[in-house]
Amino acid sequence: MNAMFRISGAGRLSQAKTASFSFDDKFYVGIEGDTLASGLLANGVHLVGRSFKYHRPRGVLSAGAEEPNALVQIVRDDARKTPNVRATVQE
Repeated sequence: MNAMFRISGAGRLSQAKTASFSFDDKFYVGIEGDTLASGLLANGVHLVGRSFKYHRPRGVLSAGAEEPNALVQIVRDDARKTPNVRATVQE
C-alpha cells in the first residue's frame, strides 16, 4: 500500500491488519475496517465515476450515506452481486 496518502501514526485502525480488494480490474491493499472510499483514496485513486451526460470525472464528495458519485457494484462471487452501493459506507 502506498503510505504517501495516509498520515502516519494517526487514525483508529490498526495498520497491521490489511485487506485486499479490486476496483476497475486493479488490485489494491487497504486497512481492515476502512471503507472502500478511504481505501481507494489511500491508494491514490481519486476518479471513481463519470457523469452520465457529459462523462466528466467524479470523485468522492462526502463521507457518509449521502455520497452521490461513488456508486459501486460489490461482487462477492458469481452468484452474489450487489449494485449501487455507496463506497463511503461499504467496509
